[in-house]
Amino acid sequence: MRTERLEFPGSAGTLTGRLELPDETPRAHALFAHCFTCSKDSAAASRISRALTGHGIAVLRFDFTGLGGSDGDFANTDFTSNVADLVQAAAYLREHHEAPTVLVGHSLGGAAVLAASGRIPETRAVVTVGAPASTEHLTNLFTESLAAIREHGEGEVCLAERTFRIRREFLDDIAAQPQDRRIAELGVPLLVMHSPIDETVGVDNARQIYELARHPKSFVALDGADHLLSVPRDARFAAGVLAAWADRYLPEAEERPSAEPAGVRARDEASDDAGDGEGDGEGEAPVLTVTENADDPFGQDITVRGHRLTADEPVPLGQDTGPSPYDLVLAGLGACTSMTLRMYAQRKELPLERVSVRLTHSRIHARDCEECESSTGHLDRIDREIELVGDLDDDQRTRLLEIADRCPVHRTLHREVSVRTRLADAGE
Repeated sequence: MRTERLEFPGSAGTLTGRLELPDETPRAHALFAHCFTCSKDSAAASRISRALTGHGIAVLRFDFTGLGGSDGDFANTDFTSNVADLVQAAAYLREHHEAPTVLVGHSLGGAAVLAASGRIPETRAVVTVGAPASTEHLTNLFTESLAAIREHGEGEVCLAERTFRIRREFLDDIAAQPQDRRIAELGVPLLVMHSPIDETVGVDNARQIYELARHPKSFVALDGADHLLSVPRDARFAAGVLAAWADRYLPEAEERPSAEPAGVRARDEASDDAGDGEGDGEGEAPVLTVTENADDPFGQDITVRGHRLTADEPVPLGQDTGPSPYDLVLAGLGACTSMTLRMYAQRKELPLERVSVRLTHSRIHARDCEECESSTGHLDRIDREIELVGDLDDDQRTRLLEIADRCPVHRTLHREVSVRTRLADAGE
């Protein structure tokens, strides 16, 4: 294996990290979050990362803001900034290597990966090692200093024979974290690893995390290990079990995404022999879940088939952290249009090189729409401009324009849609 020393932007300055790489092409990339006040070079972080690399998984471990070699003042950080650092680290991997599909967190780092997974859409599995069920568990480490911090706005605490400055804002931040909801709505496989004799974070935290999470979930007892996994064989055991468990959720080389989108294949199979794109794409529909996130008043987390998206309202109503609901409607129509045209072009062996679809949404008076059936009131109008690149003749372009109107989403928008709504049972 080999190691690359990295620097990349964090939530408040430059972060330093190490990317452990196997000699062969990595099967996957993982992101490791270290424990509170630890560093990327802690025994657990380095040993687990290197053991995972031995299983063909590249691992990025880095120092959170204000710790180790990373910029920033630890006193000005909090749990929210740690999560932001994780998202930034994932963005670096996504841009320069490959987005992380496995998130691993030790102690508070475990709580951080649970919180960050919803903001890293490629996540396929999450692993916690000795993690607290609630971020407020941290206050157990400096109970005697809490009153002084509250009274004076900040105070010094001694952790692992080192002195750290903690501010009142830090306490407010960890108290406001909706960890229960995040765990319950994780949406990806979860492995909980914990030592039954952990004296820093009691094993009951593992029980709480496990009970809150939905299946698929697993628990492994790190029998006899201390909280920091200071004994090498304990770290090796944890890494070996972790790698074997994660293997089930990592794609084999032949399973990596092909150039043909799944949606196109589904419509291709559903269409008739003429290949005119008339397949409805009907079948057993996946459940898409939308839940509020804690980032801003209107921020939404969207999950479907393990994929994660975000939605938000533009400024000033929202914080523009993601597309608006109408943006997503246009995205669905645009993607369906492009996929349907590609499917048709492949079926007919047309020299279509690239499709681009530009869409806008507006509301107009019915009297201004000559082709609309309604003549009064207001209407929603979507303007769709399609660019076809390739050596196509006029007849082929005209036919492709006709096929665009036969994409399943387009047809859904044009026919009557029944939306059935019910209240979910408590806890469902």
